[in-house]
Amino acid sequence: MVFKCQEDSFLREFTSKVLLCEEAELAPASGKGDTLKGYNVVCQDTILFPEGGGQPCDFGYLGGKRVLNVVRKGDTAVHFVESTEPLAPGAEVRQEVDWERRKDHMQQHSGQHLVTALFEREYNMETKAWWLGSDTTYIELGAKDVTQEQLDNVEKLANDLIASAKNVSVSVFESVDKLSDEVTRATRGLPKDHVGSIRVVTIEDVEGNMCCGTHVSNLSQLQVIKMLNVEKAKNKLLVHFLVGDRVIKKLATSYKRELEMNTILNGGPASHLDLVGKLQGNLKKYQRLVKTLLKDIAINEGEKLKNTSPKPKYFFMHRTDGSDMDFFTNFLRAAGDLPETFLFLTTVDDTANGQMILQGQEQDITKLGNEICELLVGKGNGKGKTFRAKITNTKNIKKAETLIVSHFEN
Repeated sequence: MVFKCQEDSFLREFTSKVLLCEEAELAPASGKGDTLKGYNVVCQDTILFPEGGGQPCDFGYLGGKRVLNVVRKGDTAVHFVESTEPLAPGAEVRQEVDWERRKDHMQQHSGQHLVTALFEREYNMETKAWWLGSDTTYIELGAKDVTQEQLDNVEKLANDLIASAKNVSVSVFESVDKLSDEVTRATRGLPKDHVGSIRVVTIEDVEGNMCCGTHVSNLSQLQVIKMLNVEKAKNKLLVHFLVGDRVIKKLATSYKRELEMNTILNGGPASHLDLVGKLQGNLKKYQRLVKTLLKDIAINEGEKLKNTSPKPKYFFMHRTDGSDMDFFTNFLRAAGDLPETFLFLTTVDDTANGQMILQGQEQDITKLGNEICELLVGKGNGKGKTFRAKITNTKNIKKAETLIVSHFEN
């Protein structure tokens, strides 16, 4: 079946009869959050595109109630409607499409057809798959690599065709046998549950291809295509790009960020890289300086404890400037052997996760190690006179101190 949205991708409102309405639930797309309750609704026809052919579904309204998902089952489009009340079978309902979402999907999908056709025509690179995401669109090419020169050329050719306002048309055929001359690019075939007519989307002077998605009627409606980058991941070659309004939004976001960087760096865009390079150089210099100063402080604190007389029964030190253990390594080295003193040392980062060191007589480590580790929700072990662990509940550090004091004072 060819749905109304496939007959006219620019139709924003439509009235159709409700055929079926059943209680249903919809899990959140992110996998997090509450499951939504509503109804699965089937209409006689629909302007809301069901997910398919790599294109996400439309959102919109049925009878004023929000449609959050549309899926195709054979020749039927099933709408999930967020509602506490059902829609009455037999009733006429007004359908409305989320036009901004539809327009974006049309631009990205038609743009993908154009980009795919040009890679195949110019470089004999086949598109194995494509993905329409919320930020970028990408195609997976059956190639080992794509050069910047090839990206630039495809972008130029695509935008020249957009400027030429090539027509984009849809033809409908009753069987595969009758469309062989219309399809100029190899396809992955029809879904196993496909029922009814077959659509072919043709870009004038470029290609014809079987497709179920919604498309623009003229390449000029794409406005512009911007090739972004090539990503190599898990033996896949992905080419990312933007089409139409997404290019304009990206430009606006980039320009706003550029103005903010002008203020932060106190210089114009032409000098951003040089200014950031200088900042990185200064940062590395100061990081080395801080590391040297922390080492000096650790050694000084260790020597101070070493020279304390009489030695304390226990000694606590807790740092909150990160989980780096270099400070305590230098501290312990400077403090030397302290058989009379039980050491409880911790360092934590901004997430309240950190590490701890217990050092003392073996019988004290045996008595206190696991108990303190459990109190701080840690994972570690003791060996002889030392117990080391990674900890996750630093709020109980004071309770751990109380435990140590009680052990030595009672």
